[in-house]
Amino acid sequence: MRIAIVHRDRCHSRKCGTECILYCPRVRTGDETVIIGEDGKAVISEELCVGCGICVKKCPFDAIDIVSLPEELEHPTHRYGKNGFALYGLPIPVEGKVTGVLGENGIGKSTAVKILSGQLKPNLGEFERETGWDEILRKYTGTELFDYLKTVSLKRMKVAVKPQYIDFIPRVFSGSARELLHSTDERGKLDEYIGGLSLSALLDHDIATLSGGELQRVAIAACLARDADFYFLDEITPFLDIYQRIAAASLIRDLALIRPIVIIEHDLAILDMLADTVHVAYGKPAAFGVITQPKGVRVGINQYLEGYLSEENVRFREYPVVFEKRAHEKDLDRLPLVSFPAMEKRYDRFCLTVSPGEIRAGEVLGVVGANGIGKSTFARLLAGDEKPEGGPIAMETRVSYKPQYLKATGPDTVEFTLRQIARSFDSSAYQHDIIEPLSLAPILQSPVDTLSGGELQRVAIAACLSRDADLYVLDEPSAHLDVEQRVRITRMFRHHVDGRDAAILVIDHDIYLIDMISERILVFDGEPGIRGEATGPFEMREGMNRFLARLGVTFRRDRSGRPRINKPGSYLDREQKANGEYYYYTQE
Repeated sequence: MRIAIVHRDRCHSRKCGTECILYCPRVRTGDETVIIGEDGKAVISEELCVGCGICVKKCPFDAIDIVSLPEELEHPTHRYGKNGFALYGLPIPVEGKVTGVLGENGIGKSTAVKILSGQLKPNLGEFERETGWDEILRKYTGTELFDYLKTVSLKRMKVAVKPQYIDFIPRVFSGSARELLHSTDERGKLDEYIGGLSLSALLDHDIATLSGGELQRVAIAACLARDADFYFLDEITPFLDIYQRIAAASLIRDLALIRPIVIIEHDLAILDMLADTVHVAYGKPAAFGVITQPKGVRVGINQYLEGYLSEENVRFREYPVVFEKRAHEKDLDRLPLVSFPAMEKRYDRFCLTVSPGEIRAGEVLGVVGANGIGKSTFARLLAGDEKPEGGPIAMETRVSYKPQYLKATGPDTVEFTLRQIARSFDSSAYQHDIIEPLSLAPILQSPVDTLSGGELQRVAIAACLSRDADLYVLDEPSAHLDVEQRVRITRMFRHHVDGRDAAILVIDHDIYLIDMISERILVFDGEPGIRGEATGPFEMREGMNRFLARLGVTFRRDRSGRPRINKPGSYLDREQKANGEYYYYTQE
């Protein structure tokens, strides 16, 4: 389907007499979307539109743009049976480069990887008969994928894969991290990866006892240590802090100099720094997916955020993701909601010190810092799950807490679980504010213990926000969520507390998410695993400068307003460090 967008600020219909704009009541009242019928004419109003088509063909003021909505193409790369999911296009692995794939879950990325790794032969849409490799190669003759697929057809392709859901690893391997890693050391590079990912202290730990972040780093090292022709990494950032994400990205970049790598990543800041090219995947989840031709990483990410692919002339999202350049400079008049005192929490080998602070009504407060530095401990202190030295803190605030690591317990369905928490489950407001943004309708009748990591995360977010509380604390809500879902939860979080005597505290390592969602931030510093210190809350610019100075990384904003990581040692990196401006540096 094609869509005409009427830009009213450019429209001079009353001067030029373009009838279908002049007589359209929807346009005059501010509705900017006009559907184009199969005959190519503007179907603005069945009752009033004269259907002359002048606005489409003749408008001299460029007041109308015509774009396409996502729809299935004609020649699929692979189709799973009649009315089954269809994939169009494939990513292109390139020697010496990191190829990124950016798109929501259920859009065919895993199918593409199975084809590229030789696990699945593409049927070109002919699911009722066996498709031969000769026919497949003829289709790709003259393309960049021809030589690659020819190698796959000869079964000479060896692939190393880092899976998305790392919690399955302990189910298929029993033993220590050292035993797992040494079984994958095929290039003699294991020591380099152990050092780069700070795994030395974990080597003798049993795989089943590792935390999510520790298991993620072990999985990355195991994948990179293999001797393969093609490396595929599905989400390297969940449960890793920004320090560990940058360390992992550096090791992947080094390997890409000699081997092709394809990576799926939903942390746009890391993808921007890591990838050389990006394929955007769009379509309808579980129905069809289209993978575009490669784009420059900056162009690809910006088009994805815009929701419009200019080369394909396709709009796949109704709204753009906007990073407001001055959003954090607004002087918001908010009243204090929660005041927490100075606190200290001691364990055998770790001590957390918290400076006093306050959380304001109606705000979303971000929390940044390395792993193992006390952020989750602070969240449990606020929730009352932990008690500081000297006894529990005297707060009458009702707190709803979503922990970092989730466990699916029991065979109850998602709907039954949420009904036990949300008294207003059947209301239209609950469906609009909770169920729809989290896309929970398709899984409401699924048992909780059968959900994937991303589905379980969305249910946990819904459960947290469904409780009657003054303060909602969410620990790493972005884990296993794709970019579309992350965008939706940022809008959802802001809407949930806007105008209410409530606030949300978000602990996360996705810098884009923290930037979009937060009005102020708490900064955690110290020595991971030994001591942590919480300071703030700070206004965004001051807080991020503190955090990024410790990290040694500088961010700038490009002309779209999107924050980007400067390449280490670049002119802008050196200039910002010299000026003490690590964050929120805008290129006009």
